[in-house]
Amino acid sequence: MIDTKAFYDYMLKKELDFFAGVPDSLLQNLCACIKENSTEDHNIIAANEGNAIGLACGYHIATGRFGVVYMQNSGLGNTVNPLLSLADEDVYRIPMLLIIGWRGEPGVKDEPQHVTQGKLTIPLLETMGINYQILDENYETQLNDCCSYMKKTGKPTALIVKKGSFFNYETEKAKEQFQLKREAALEIIIDNIEKDSFVVSTTGKTSREIFEIRERRREDHSRDFLTVGSMGHTSSIALGMSIGTKKDIYCIDGDGSFIMHMGGLGIAAQNAQNNFKYILINNGAHESVGGQPTVGFEIDIRKILQAMGFDSVKEVSDACKIEEAIKEMKGRDALIISVSQGSRGDLGRPTVSPEQNKKDMMNLLLGGK
Repeated sequence: MIDTKAFYDYMLKKELDFFAGVPDSLLQNLCACIKENSTEDHNIIAANEGNAIGLACGYHIATGRFGVVYMQNSGLGNTVNPLLSLADEDVYRIPMLLIIGWRGEPGVKDEPQHVTQGKLTIPLLETMGINYQILDENYETQLNDCCSYMKKTGKPTALIVKKGSFFNYETEKAKEQFQLKREAALEIIIDNIEKDSFVVSTTGKTSREIFEIRERRREDHSRDFLTVGSMGHTSSIALGMSIGTKKDIYCIDGDGSFIMHMGGLGIAAQNAQNNFKYILINNGAHESVGGQPTVGFEIDIRKILQAMGFDSVKEVSDACKIEEAIKEMKGRDALIISVSQGSRGDLGRPTVSPEQNKKDMMNLLLGGK
């Protein structure tokens, strides 16, 4: 394993001092170290990975230095356009170091949404013509090689990070801003939505908690679409469903997902019918991948949702007010629930496969029940 702080310090020694990206569970110790030791303007937690590529490009143009972009390999898809149409050698030829967490590494057990991405991570980099190395304990030599390559070619290069590569990096836990936590809020939501309605929930711990709530109640999962991957697209999935059925569709989103592809929610708000209802649970963090902050509490989400075209937007943070707010929701309404970070240590993962989840829901929708 690699000493996280020593790795960070060596990056600084090589003048790799500007960081941007989206946090990843395999990189959470490195991301924590970067956040604690970098100034805020030199560690930008981006809306999505493509934004981070743009940031690294701009920084290089202004300084001549190489930006460092960190991400999970699932975020590679968001980088394809800016890497090939902006940073590529046939366009602007802009170097940067990509640090990529390798979820779904072949031979390593992982969740279904990571399996194909894991198999295609290296072939995708090769197809895009991006030089890469798999990070190991000889990281100083590897970083030297990366810097030499970027100086010589002017092209991006990548370090692929396997599970368990970095030693644990302890940081101070975030202070709780609210008494309410996400799972308790989800319990109240499920208690108060119509029993014949459907839920589309965002990726990460939100969907995992909904699954376990149903398990505890011995309820089936056919009314819940658990968006286990494709972060940021929850509202688009829910919009498509709401157009295809007259049943109420509750989109339960998170602040990281909302921010990642915010434009999609604007499209949803403008095209939503009366059966589309949007609930955003905001804890100001990418909690599922280590708790790195989002700008969820720094921007005025309520005004943004109002400007997008939702008919009514309410904001609550107390458990006693959630029930009332949900009962008052009508079509094209939005509700923001502010919560503190935190989840059970024994939180499991869905035991029903995504494909079976889809089939069960389609059987219920198409059966007219």
